[in-house]
Amino acid sequence: MAEGQWYWCLRHRRVEPRRGCPERDRMGPYGSREEAARWHERVEDRNEAWAEQDERWEDAGQE
Repeated sequence: MAEGQWYWCLRHRRVEPRRGCPERDRMGPYGSREEAARWHERVEDRNEAWAEQDERWEDAGQE
């Protein structure tokens, strides 16, 4: 398994190596092809964490 910089291309909907589409069209870099292919899971996890943080922030302001 090749390690390095891998990206998810939003335009072509596929994993690309470092030399690929422009940065504006990609998510990454990721450490492996597999991580790049699962980019959406990481984004979903981060969004959930932010939503939980927002709820705690709002709850703290109501006290």
